[in-house]
Amino acid sequence: MLTKKQRELLVLIHERMCDDGVAPSFEEMKEELGLKSKSGIHRLISALEERGYLERLPHRARALQVKKLPEGYVPAASDSSAAAQQAAETAHIIAQASPAAQQSAVPLYGRIAAGTPIEAIRDEGALIDVPPQMLGHGEHYALEVDGDSMVQAGINDHDIVIIKRAENAENGMIVVALVDDHEVTLKRFRRSGNKIILEPENDSYEPRVLAPDRVKIQGRLVGLYRTYH
Repeated sequence: MLTKKQRELLVLIHERMCDDGVAPSFEEMKEELGLKSKSGIHRLISALEERGYLERLPHRARALQVKKLPEGYVPAASDSSAAAQQAAETAHIIAQASPAAQQSAVPLYGRIAAGTPIEAIRDEGALIDVPPQMLGHGEHYALEVDGDSMVQAGINDHDIVIIKRAENAENGMIVVALVDDHEVTLKRFRRSGNKIILEPENDSYEPRVLAPDRVKIQGRLVGLYRTYH
């Protein structure tokens, strides 16, 4: 049997994904459930995974799949078509990720800090093969993550993130941001009044609040690779 908070979180994720196909961020989950820290959300998600209610999909940021709903939950009438579409999209992604699927090569530009910002290291000769359905339209590149400040978004040290080149972002997106024209970092992007906030996904790190002229968006996160040794 689920706890009250586990049930609330599971229903929140399900209904948000039925609405727009994207799971809420850890920050949004924390606010909706009235918790004090995102670490509490991390524990709730892990508990739901252990009980078979949730699954984290590989190679995709913020990718959660609801495996089953809590007992007694009655979905709204509008949920059924959206849920069916989400299930179909998930099945398509898994099917296309087979070894036989066509690969696309994108440049690997070195390591990016997910903790303290560092200068980007570009190696124009390095390439990485990526399933084309992960890319979509536009120009893409890959970066190796250096640090642990995005772990609560499922992005770990040494993961490879796939970035779509872009110069703007919406609130809540995970972006590559260039700070003061020489520091580059991977963080969640938010605007608050006349300030830019670069938020980590690790309670051990503090957000950076910056003037807009100090921040340039270099790209938006679209995918993730992880190797287990």
